[in-house]
Amino acid sequence: MRFRLSDDQAALQDAVRDYALREGDAGARRRAFESDTGFDADFWSGLMDLGVGGLACPEDAGGLGLGVTDLALAAEALGYAGAPGPFLGQVLAALAIDRFGSPAQKDRWLPALATGQAIGTVALAEAGDRVRAADWTARLEGGRLSGEKRQVLYPELADITVVGVAGGFALVEKDAAGQTFEALDVADRTRRIGHVAYAETPADAMPAEADAAEALVDAALVLTAADAFGGARRLLDMSVDYAKTREQFGGPIGRFQGLKHQLANMAVEVEPARGLYWYAAYAFDHGAPDARRVAALAKAHLGDVYMQTARAAVEAHGGIGYTWEYDAQIWFKRAMFDFAYLGAPSRHREHAARLAGW
Repeated sequence: MRFRLSDDQAALQDAVRDYALREGDAGARRRAFESDTGFDADFWSGLMDLGVGGLACPEDAGGLGLGVTDLALAAEALGYAGAPGPFLGQVLAALAIDRFGSPAQKDRWLPALATGQAIGTVALAEAGDRVRAADWTARLEGGRLSGEKRQVLYPELADITVVGVAGGFALVEKDAAGQTFEALDVADRTRRIGHVAYAETPADAMPAEADAAEALVDAALVLTAADAFGGARRLLDMSVDYAKTREQFGGPIGRFQGLKHQLANMAVEVEPARGLYWYAAYAFDHGAPDARRVAALAKAHLGDVYMQTARAAVEAHGGIGYTWEYDAQIWFKRAMFDFAYLGAPSRHREHAARLAGW
């Protein structure tokens, strides 16, 4: 068994990280963060030009035909860079349509999602912390969708939304009647979410069974965990760099034993977690018997690690870590998003325990 990335995977991750860091540091991250929409069109266009939107789309639709493992590597790179925009919703929508859509749905939407000509998103969670497909109450009857969805990424921006409904999925187009959007003023301003209510909204059923719907939730958990690892790693690197350059009492603060211990503790929490999301992505792609359980564990553990690392990083930076002007606060707020999106860690640990028969 290989315990490292292939050359192609490493090159993919480096390309995404280099682009996102370069453009983010040049202003794209701040422009999105301080905007009303959390979306920077130029940054998004460049990311789509790299082929990120089509990573998991089949080659005959203009994609690369890769799996969730490669999507997760891209998610880590984007999390490291604090990249703004609807990446997560885009690739999950493409993954759902590719795996569970009809031939007509695939022909219409996959090429547009692969190139970024269309923006996609997914609507999975519902009120009452209902995340798993078995708990969804939204209903599609006679081509009309009714129900409410929470934590929808960029709902008003998306051209197509994959909506989780009782028994599977439905596709809803941007201009379909009967949609009511509620934008949320959330802490993470690099990724915007909102609630959506559907009232007899025209929708197109997807031929997917409930078990397939659960698989899309698992993919979302894995990609969120990957983003969390990338963000935690970035905060660790920022803290180490700051300790080397910030001077106090005639020398760098990194020489102080208390800060050394703090940075070491951050490192031993962050780096081993890489293998957890790697295995969760591998298990998803290869249909491993424990794929569902490790997806839940990856989301739970990386959510906790990211939050703990964010708190420690702000402390390591002293007063500057709390300020709007210094970018540490951006990753702190992204940690809050990854912790809460599709359920807090306790929810997923409980789910993993049930799957393990505990």
